[in-house]
Amino acid sequence: MTTPAKKKSLQPSTLRIGHRYRPSRLNGPYDALIIGSGIGGLTTAALLSELGWRVAVLEQHYTAGGATHSYERNGYEWDVGVHYIGDMGGATMSRRLMDFLTQGKVAWAPMDAHYDRFFIGDRTYDAVAGPAEFRDNLLAHFPREAAAIDRYLELLREVSRGMRTFTLDRTLPAWAAMLAGPILRRRLPRNFQRTTWEVLSELTSDPELIAVLTGQWGDLGLPPKRSSFVVQALIARHYMHGGFYPVGGAWRIGEAILPRIRTTGGEVFTYARVDEVLLRDGKVSGVRMADGHEIDCKVVISSAGAINTFTRLLPPQVVQEHGYDSLLKTVKPSIGHLGVYIGLQGTAQELGLPKTNYWIYPGGNDYDGALDRFLQDPHGPFPVVYLSFPSAKDPSFERRHPGRSTIEIVAPAPYEIFEQWADSTWGKRGDDYDMLKQSYGERLLEHLYDKVPQVRGRVDYWEVSTPLSMQHFCGYGRGELYGLDHDPERFRQDWLRPRTRIKGLWLTGQDVMSCGVAGAMMGGMASAAAIAGPRRMVPVLKRIFG
Repeated sequence: MTTPAKKKSLQPSTLRIGHRYRPSRLNGPYDALIIGSGIGGLTTAALLSELGWRVAVLEQHYTAGGATHSYERNGYEWDVGVHYIGDMGGATMSRRLMDFLTQGKVAWAPMDAHYDRFFIGDRTYDAVAGPAEFRDNLLAHFPREAAAIDRYLELLREVSRGMRTFTLDRTLPAWAAMLAGPILRRRLPRNFQRTTWEVLSELTSDPELIAVLTGQWGDLGLPPKRSSFVVQALIARHYMHGGFYPVGGAWRIGEAILPRIRTTGGEVFTYARVDEVLLRDGKVSGVRMADGHEIDCKVVISSAGAINTFTRLLPPQVVQEHGYDSLLKTVKPSIGHLGVYIGLQGTAQELGLPKTNYWIYPGGNDYDGALDRFLQDPHGPFPVVYLSFPSAKDPSFERRHPGRSTIEIVAPAPYEIFEQWADSTWGKRGDDYDMLKQSYGERLLEHLYDKVPQVRGRVDYWEVSTPLSMQHFCGYGRGELYGLDHDPERFRQDWLRPRTRIKGLWLTGQDVMSCGVAGAMMGGMASAAAIAGPRRMVPVLKRIFG
């Protein structure tokens, strides 16, 4: 097994999109400034550009795209956040919006029909594409649970319908929200306020069935006794017709969106760190960059996350004046993660790598208990280990990287494990940090070798990311993977909407709606609609969705 390269020798990837920021390259005045270039921010920028707005997207990373960016090292290429996306196989809302944003330039390759495989203790189950196939597969394992399975599928549809009401509430103008908001919220299904476990335990008493239904809990960051059933249902329905992978890698998404933003003179700037949102007479007046340069603009849209926005980008007195210091106590950041990025000699076909994701649960079906034990003892068994095989999913990978393949491993990891190195410099955190990373990486590799033994001895290169990597590259204060925790309390917060209490300041992205590429993209759409107003945005949405 090849050990990772010394961290000090690592260089930033040359795979980049966006235009490097310089004050001289600004082409203002701008109608809106967007902080952060995740898919939520890019969606909002593209939709506002369609309305003729000139938008500048300000990204502190060396490349745009947020969790949709890719990077290369030592002749290999990995996607940092996009392991698969649902709803890309037909004329769904997600696919139509994605095609509009990317001008149809991103193709989507279907994964295997058995797109997710769950290893729960010594038992194995598959998630199968197609509602009927999904149901039949579950019934084959749980023949006495037909009523529970059918009711579960019905609840997924109910939540999907409820999200339309939820989204409408989030996009209403201030005056309409005061009048109609309470009525709309009363129309939401009661399951919007409940945990996944509360809902599913009313359907069945079989913990194994609940474990299979929630086998994708890593996609939302919380196991069933902690997670909101809303997000569980959205993700399950999102993948009901299978998983899909962007041909050419996830970075193609951001690359394809950029031209739409540039049509009106807008731009996506990288190395563009914003230090502060500026206010004049209680209203947004622009931003101050890390180099001290100020950009004037009356509309600032933050895709940096709610916590970042109100703790790092605004003066404390302004935050207190508008009550956000108290409101932030109602939410908390999601857990961080470890990522192992692996390069192998040999193609995916030669090595027999699957197009199926593997979810490994060493502790069996007690997901919450396994997470509790890991948080108490991070040296103990991982609560979940996720294996993704991007080079097998992407039909163009071998053409770009002949004779090579890649694998990615993801596992949860609390920020506290690595917090002592938070103030150190990327690439220069020291031998103790590198040794700790390597020890976690070696533990995770053993899970890979257990499930895919043929790759042992074929690993050419591997490296490990930690919550500090997420903190450094994506700007999340505690390296959180999914922004805010997706628990029921988060969906009770009426203040988590595009419009803030500060005139001219807006939010976009996953904290407005829900996690994942689709969730952040829908959050971006909701924000654009709220900012521009329904009268201007509805015609655009009609063109997109028909």
